[in-house]
Parts: sequence; structure tokens; C-alpha cells
Amino acid sequence: MKMLTKAPEAFQTDRLHFRRPSPADAQAIFYRYAGDPAVTRYLSWPTHRTVADTYAFVEWSDAEWERSPAGPYLLFTHEDRGKRVLGSTGLLFQNPLVASVGYALAQDAWGMGYASEALQAMVGLARGIGVCQLNAICHAEHQASARVLQKCGFIAEGVAAHPTRFPNLDGAVFASVLNFSMRL
Repeated sequence: MKMLTKAPEAFQTDRLHFRRPSPADAQAIFYRYAGDPAVTRYLSWPTHRTVADTYAFVEWSDAEWERSPAGPYLLFTHEDRGKRVLGSTGLLFQNPLVASVGYALAQDAWGMGYASEALQAMVGLARGIGVCQLNAICHAEHQASARVLQKCGFIAEGVAAHPTRFPNLDGAVFASVLNFSMRL
């Protein structure tokens, strides 16, 4: 079996700085995006109700980094020098060669190209550490996210055979999701 290279815990692109989350980031994560119902509306994880939920995310992140070649990253602009969280992205490994990717950005970071830049960085990172395939899903009605995935080279594979639970929509509905993938 092919062994993957461990990803760096921090790196940068032209406009963004990526860093592994730490417990000191929990309040910023909560207030900037994880506790915002508008940001988390179409996500498959529940909106954080308290900072304790966010600390649990950071603990989960640490476990992912320990068991896998990579995990979640926080996003910052270079100008903020790591002081103001824009959102997060990262890789979640389904098996040693296949990972899922996603992203969430604070509302004031929408429409600025940060999602595309973050996703392209994750594609490059995955390729660099030896991942063979990246997968992503998005709610069938979340056209902005679908456009970002397609713009970054992901192929739409259609609607998933089984609906996904979206806990932040009214009634925590099960809804159709679009599957995307990219061979690296």
C-alpha cells in the first residue's frame, strides 16, 4: 500500500494563510463562522450552539491530524497575519488514498474568491501528499458551492443515491446532494 506524506501544519497561497486549528482558536471559529446559521445552513454538521461545541471540533481536528496525513485548516488573509479567521477547509480521509474536501467561510469573506483559492490549495496539497482522489458533496440547491467545485476542476457525478442529513435546515431534513470528484 502506498504511504502518504504528512501534510504541513501551515502553508500559504497568494492571498491566504492556512494553519491547523488549536484550542486558542475556538472562540474565533465560533464567532466568525461555526456559530453562524447563515454560514452553516447547507453544511452537514450542526451549527455550533456554544464555544464548547467549537472546542469539541478542535479536539476532533487534533484526532484527525493524528490518524491521517492531514486534517482541518483555518484560513486567514496575509494582511490579518493570523488574527482574524476567515473560515476553514481541509481534508478528511475516507481511506489512505481517497479524501473528502470542503470549506466554510465567514459571511464577510463570501464573493471574494477565497473559497476557490482555498479549494485549489487543497487540491494541490492532496496531490503533493499522494492522494489519488478527492471527493466533495454539496446540497443540490447550493449553486454557489457547486460553481466553486466545478471552477476548480471537480467533475459533477450527479445526485447521490442516498440523501444526506442537513441539520441546519428547517426540520433537519434529508436532502439530495450533488457528488463531485477529482482524480489526481
